[in-house]
Order: sequence, then C-alpha cells, then structure tokens
Amino acid sequence: MQMLSRISASSTALFHLRSSLLRPRFYFSPNNPFSFPIQPHLRRPLFSSSMDSATAATVDSVADNFKNQSLENNDSSNDKRLLKLEELNWDHSFVRELPSDSRTDTIPREVLHACYTKVLPSVEVENPQLVVWSESVAELLELDPKEFERPDFPLLLSGASPLVGAVPYAQNYGGHQFGTWAGQLGDGRAITLGEVLNSKSERWELQLKGAGKTPYSRFADGLAVLRSSIREFLCSEAMHSLGIPTTRALCLVTTGKDVTRDMFYDGNPKDEPGAIVCRVAQSFLRFGSYQLHASRGKKDLEIVRTLADYAIRHHFPHLENMSKSESISFSTGEEDDSAVDLTSNKYAAWAVEVAERTASMIARWQGVGFTHGVMNTDNMSVLGLTIDYGPFGFLDAFDPSFTPNTTDLPGRRYCFANQPDIGLWNVAQFAKTLSTAQLLNDKESNYAMERYGIKFMDDYQAIMTKKLGLAKYNKQMIGDLLKNMAVDKVDYTNFFRLLSNVKADLTIPADQLLIPLKAALLDIGMERKEAWTGWVKSYIQELSTSGVSDEERKASMNSVNPKYVLRNYLCQSAIDAAEQGDFREVRRLLKVMQRPFDEQPGMEKYARLPPAWAYRPGVGMLSCSS
Repeated sequence: MQMLSRISASSTALFHLRSSLLRPRFYFSPNNPFSFPIQPHLRRPLFSSSMDSATAATVDSVADNFKNQSLENNDSSNDKRLLKLEELNWDHSFVRELPSDSRTDTIPREVLHACYTKVLPSVEVENPQLVVWSESVAELLELDPKEFERPDFPLLLSGASPLVGAVPYAQNYGGHQFGTWAGQLGDGRAITLGEVLNSKSERWELQLKGAGKTPYSRFADGLAVLRSSIREFLCSEAMHSLGIPTTRALCLVTTGKDVTRDMFYDGNPKDEPGAIVCRVAQSFLRFGSYQLHASRGKKDLEIVRTLADYAIRHHFPHLENMSKSESISFSTGEEDDSAVDLTSNKYAAWAVEVAERTASMIARWQGVGFTHGVMNTDNMSVLGLTIDYGPFGFLDAFDPSFTPNTTDLPGRRYCFANQPDIGLWNVAQFAKTLSTAQLLNDKESNYAMERYGIKFMDDYQAIMTKKLGLAKYNKQMIGDLLKNMAVDKVDYTNFFRLLSNVKADLTIPADQLLIPLKAALLDIGMERKEAWTGWVKSYIQELSTSGVSDEERKASMNSVNPKYVLRNYLCQSAIDAAEQGDFREVRRLLKVMQRPFDEQPGMEKYARLPPAWAYRPGVGMLSCSS
C-alpha cells in the first residue's frame, strides 16, 4: 500500500505523477507529447499459451460496443415492435440489489450505508416544450419515434407527470474535486427513472437532469437551465458520432419556468429558462460511487464489494466466467519474478478493464481535441464513458494549456495536456478504493495503473498515426507538428482535415508546399513559413514510402479527422436562438454533428473558425455549475 498512500497524499492543484511515485508519466512536450517511460518487464502482460486473441481482445471488444452503438437500425428483423412509453420494459436492478436510504425526503443530509435514495421529481413546469430529441437513442430503447409527437411527452419526460413503470431515485456517491476529497456529493439535480431492457437484453438507464431537489442537492435547487442543457444534449450526441464512448441523450424539454443562476460567481445572477435533459447510459456508476463507501470506515466496506459485484454482474459479465484456461498473468518484476493470475481475482481483472477503458476514452479525447473541463473522480464512469458535460470545449487554436473551465483557470489542473495524467491519478484513487475494501492487493493495484499507461499510449499513438495517414507511428514527426501548431495557434480540427490534401509528391516546389494548408496557416511570418515548409517536406518524404495512393490516404484520413466538431460558439448560437423560443438551430446543429466526418454540402459554415464575438465572456469559458 506504500505506493497508493503516497499517491493519495499528493492532491495538489496540478498533480504530477513522478517516475519514482508511479511509472507512467504523461506530460506535454513538443518533441515528445504525452510520453512516459515504462519498465521493460511491464511493457506487456504475459499471456498463457492457451489464451490467444479471445481474452486479449476482451477490453477492446467490449469498449468498442459503446463506440459502435449504431445511428442506423442494424437489426435484420424489420418486424421488431416499437414501443409506447407505457410499454417500456423496466427492470430495476439498481434499486432491487443495492442498499437503499431508509428515508425518501429531499432534506439535504448525509446519507449513510446506502447507494441511493428513492425520490420523486419535483420540478415545476408551465407549458413545457420539446426542444430536441434523438431518434437513434429512441432506437436503443426500441421506443416508437412517434412518441415524440405526443402532447404529453414533455410532461412525462420532465418528470412533471409520472412515467408508468419508473421507480425514481438519486444515486449516492462522493469524489475528489480538483484533487481534494469532497466527501458526499451524489445526484444533486439528477433523478434516475430506472433501467429499460430492450429485446437484446441491453440495459439502458434513463435519468432526468434538472428534475428537482434530492438529499444530495446541498444548497442548490436541483434544477438546470436551457443553456447548459443544450450543451449537454448536443455534446452527448456529437461525441457518440465521433466514435467516443459517452452517455447519450434521449430528449431535452423546457420547463416554462425561469431558474436563477450566477454563471460567473460575480454577484450578478440572472433568470434563465429552465430545462431538463433525459440522459441515457448503460450505467451512471462512477469512481466516486465506490470511493464514498470506502471512505466511511469498516461498516461500509462491504458496500464497496456489493457495488463491485453489481457492476461486474450486469456490465462486465465476461469477468465472472473466466476459467484457468483463459488465464491472464503478468510479471511483477520483483526479485522472485512472481506472476499474478487475474482469473484468481475477478476484482483485479475488473480494475484492469476499468483502467484500460478509461485510458482508451481519454486517448480518443486527445485525438479530437476535446477537453472535459471537470475530471473529478465523481465524473469518471466505471464503464469508460464520457460523463457529465459541464464546461467542456473542443480545441480551436491549438493550446495544450487550454481549459474551458473558469474554476480551473488558476492551476489549469484539467487543461487539455493534463488529461492523460489526471486519468491516471483518478484510476489510482479507484484502485486505492478497491484495495481499502480488500478487493485488490498492492501488485494488482499497481498493475491496473500500469495497464492504464500502456493502453493510453497504444491507443494515442494509433490515433495520431491514422490522423496523419502514416504507415507507422513517427514520434519525431508528430512531436514537431504539435510544437508548430502550438507556436502558431493553428486550428486543431481544420488543420488535420486539410492535411489530407497534401500529395505524396517529392517534386512539388518548396514555395507550393503550404498551399493545401493555407486556410489553417493564417498570418504566419517568413520564419514560421520556413519551419512549416521543412515539416511538410519531411511529411511528404514519409508518405512517399508508404505505397498508399493519395486518394486512398485522403479517404482514410477523412474518416478519422472530423470536419465538424461542437465548437463553443456553435453551441452559443443555438442557445441564443433557443432562449428566444426558436429551436431550429439546435435541431440543425444536431443533424450536422451526427455526421462529423462527411462533407455535408451547404453546411460548410459549421466548420468555420470562431468569429470575434466567440471570445466574449460566457461563450468559451464556463464554470463548474453551469
């Protein structure tokens, strides 16, 4: 436990995982981005001879299920019956199998020895309206899209009218906020309606965000505003379309009531339109769901085990069925060169998979230039899903220190370049929690963290290689590129999209090499042109050795480099219109973001650089409570 206790003690505003503390170390360096040393004996697990691709692919194949949730109906059966809201097949495993709060009131309080509190939505509505909806999410639930046309749909999906079969509750969890343990947090403005099982036995949890007070609301009102609700809805669906594991959103409704918010904590609150998002995920379990109970002493440690058993049973069932013939072992690197068989401890195998899913998710964030903004442990999903869209942002001008969160500005703990580090720090807290509950030993905890580092770098390198259309990873070339982009504040999304236009032609004159990138390399002086020309020359040289045609490479690069991302100014334009009662731009933006890699003729304006007004306060930077 020495390593984990030292990690726990280092909760500073910007946490640096030093090599003496934890082997993987990520940091931004123009010549070596997100790099770290790995001990040779831990670079790869030692798999038994009887276990080939089946077990090795487990994490990737299960994680990719989230990526591959289709926007189209891939069921070959065309006669599948679509359901009305009243016909949804509710299960309620969370309520049925986990300990409950004995009280059902919403008085702010510490809730002990319980994973949730049953609580009804209490939001007040006045002529609620449906703003936007996702037919692809309805498809996951096998919900008839005609249900969105029902006059009472906004009442049912705001929580103002009870939904048949639902058993509402708020989850109890804690977490580290900005590196400091915050104790009990919980669903302060989110109320889960329950879980729906579709015909494939897939479990989907429905949750209303902004539906009223819970015991976890503390001093807040439990409500949400249209501004933040639009951002959450659109980004949930945009991230899914980018192939990034994420929670989803079924619909967004206005309440018809105003909510008072002080967006910048400057003593100038204002009334804003209230709204509610119906969020959908296979589970909303977080790292903090386990941390809270582990922090409360011996009596609650059994709840950690119960919660772990619940998650494995319903969301990682393959870990309960592993046999010795599928054994996964790894060298500890100690003098006795002992090995640990993960099949002897399902919790260890689970911790490794949680770590790897988290690493894969964050590598994908880095690939598209996404910055979460609030990577507290209560905002980390044990399923490796992007969860809780508050002050998020996609990179415009490439800046490794970019943070979209005003609360994070002093230390930039959660800035873009720090996300891999913070992911590892959070995994360390999760491993410590399981160790405290005696579900893991030190070797297993350390190995979970090692696997995070290896998985992140494997995925990140693969992503960057594909983004550049290279045949193999070239650390020097990618490092030099990111250095140039940072110096000239090059637009991250547009640059990589334009890069596919570069031809692998060694005869192109030097003064013409930058023509394909002209739209991204704006207002650079002669010295910088020389730097970029030198890089493009090296890039073309590398491309020329691949044997891949320009057309094939362009198609491949455009399949991983989006043309459209949910820039903050696009959100703001949609919000401004919606606050005046015009929801057309929100719906149009959703359609554009559902096809981020397509050219979409007529929609080019959604790929433009941010206008000057986009840099005014309130557009690019938001606080944690927004």
